[in-house]
Amino acid sequence: MKLKDNYNGAFQTPINSGFGATSTVHDAIQGISLNGKTAIVTGGYAGIGLETVKTLVAAGAKVIIPARDVDKATDNLKGVTNVTIEYMDLMDPESIDAFAAKFMATNDQLHILVNNAGIMWVPLQRDKRGYESQLATNHLGHFQLTARLWPALKKANGARVVNVSSYGHQMAPFNFDDPNFVNRDYETLQGYGQSKTANNLFTVELDHRGKAFGIRSFSVHPGSVIGTDLGRVAPMALFQQMGTHDANGDIFPEVAAKLKNVEQGAATSVWCATNAQLDNIGGVYCENADVAQLDEGNIEHNYNDPSSLHGVQPYSVDAENAAKLWTLSEEMTGVSFQVN
Repeated sequence: MKLKDNYNGAFQTPINSGFGATSTVHDAIQGISLNGKTAIVTGGYAGIGLETVKTLVAAGAKVIIPARDVDKATDNLKGVTNVTIEYMDLMDPESIDAFAAKFMATNDQLHILVNNAGIMWVPLQRDKRGYESQLATNHLGHFQLTARLWPALKKANGARVVNVSSYGHQMAPFNFDDPNFVNRDYETLQGYGQSKTANNLFTVELDHRGKAFGIRSFSVHPGSVIGTDLGRVAPMALFQQMGTHDANGDIFPEVAAKLKNVEQGAATSVWCATNAQLDNIGGVYCENADVAQLDEGNIEHNYNDPSSLHGVQPYSVDAENAAKLWTLSEEMTGVSFQVN
């Protein structure tokens, strides 16, 4: 069977998976055994990352969690068996290489890689290379990590890479002319949107290059989830601007009632990482534990109704952009990502 690409959104059509917006991790993992499987989940110690780890462990997997805050990770994962916590900071290339080298030295196979960690809506910060922090953390760090772990993914003879993206990709295409806001005013939503578009483009190209080795890739919109600390540094004015919070900074009850809990928010990550329904599909952007539809201007979006925030923008699954971003990512990280 010839495996095809999701270039230009060729496979961005729901497959009627049987799941939906209210499906939980327990629904997504039901009947699936991960005994003998090894997974790595970045940011797997808070929010949907923690829920993803708990679910994979409960299904029998051994999970390694690279963490910037090892103390917090140790505390949050107390009582969870079959996990290993290692230090890694996605803004620090040396720490990524050190983490990956330590894992590769075990000679273990890697069946599941969930690139889950991320930052959102932060003020302008740069890493020591001068790269904007949301791009460095959400995309470039994961690009480097995936490249370094690639031999272990190939060794699994059927691995999956899940890149946790967001509906936020709709806020901005990737700006190839000025990705680091050197010659334009910094807008945090533009930075976040660009980094999430990068997640989607990386997924498309990674699947294109990796599927011949049995490695399939997926990007995920978890949904609007309550109970995570992702927006912890965002100014309240941003939420008010989107119409989700009132003048006092309180979320509107009718908005809160429509948000997912973490068990629902992590369901799509778990589904993409484990479900046989996706055995012959890859490179797709998924939401509500199904493949998302291409947004060609036919979806009406309303920020105070999270259920309307769905679909994937054509620019973030564009074939030319995907290949171009791969080359740029290699240049920016100094990492030659050869899949052969």
